[in-house]
Amino acid sequence: MVLHIGKLEYLKKTQIPWTNIILFFLTVITTLLAGAYMNQADPFSNPLLVFKGVSFAVPLLLILTFHEFGHYVQSRRAGIKVSLPYFIPGPTLFGTFGAVIRSKSPFRTRRDLLDVGAAGPIAGFVVAVIVIIIGLSHSQIVEEVSGEGLILGESLIFKFLSWLVLKDVPEGYGVLLSPTAFAGWAGILVTMLNLLPIGQLDGGHIMYALLGRNQRRIATVATLALIPLGFFLWFGWFVWVALVLLIKIGHPPTLNDQVPLDTKRKVIGWLAMFIFVLSFIPVPIK
Repeated sequence: MVLHIGKLEYLKKTQIPWTNIILFFLTVITTLLAGAYMNQADPFSNPLLVFKGVSFAVPLLLILTFHEFGHYVQSRRAGIKVSLPYFIPGPTLFGTFGAVIRSKSPFRTRRDLLDVGAAGPIAGFVVAVIVIIIGLSHSQIVEEVSGEGLILGESLIFKFLSWLVLKDVPEGYGVLLSPTAFAGWAGILVTMLNLLPIGQLDGGHIMYALLGRNQRRIATVATLALIPLGFFLWFGWFVWVALVLLIKIGHPPTLNDQVPLDTKRKVIGWLAMFIFVLSFIPVPIK
């Protein structure tokens, strides 16, 4: 995600980004802890057991890093001043709330907006697909036991990759995901949430680049659609409705909205939104 916060003085080249470094290492620790517990290890009884979480933490952090540096590299290429990624540690199932980059100068044109907005989710999606394939190859097909474990929702891309790697799962059986496969699943979830076509989420950047001020209509419809999803399918959608209300539904204009997108960028933009469709999970967790 790239958050535009207006003009700020850019960091001096000699300044060490201690905040970014500390947050990253804290996120490494929290994701290792999350992964260790997935492997039924208790690092608080033996600190060395934290390394049992490597098979989850490393692929998840790779996905997040490629996502954020997709934004970062494209921003620098476009001459847009941005911060390094801020990773956010947290006591969650994944051990992190993700990562963000702060934009310190406005987007000049919708071309820049498209380039920056699409680069992150596309890069993260590609890595997530690779991680899922590797993770599924180490997952197990087990007999289903009612009432045990979390039931994860499946996106179209996850269904396809599961079929590709595991073929048909017999009736009455399910897939016990390896920590690596779960990291890939989490990466797809992050991609999907970031590609919601709302506000300054990546999807909001992309839709504004493609549709200009008409993005607000798409964002309004998308926000309203999340409300019944929250009532009938997954309560977590209400969290995203609250987030949307905080960051606003619409998207601020670029400095020059009149510069049109070329065909290549239009294709990339709609490809990114197709990735949203492939990644969409109506009920992520039961």
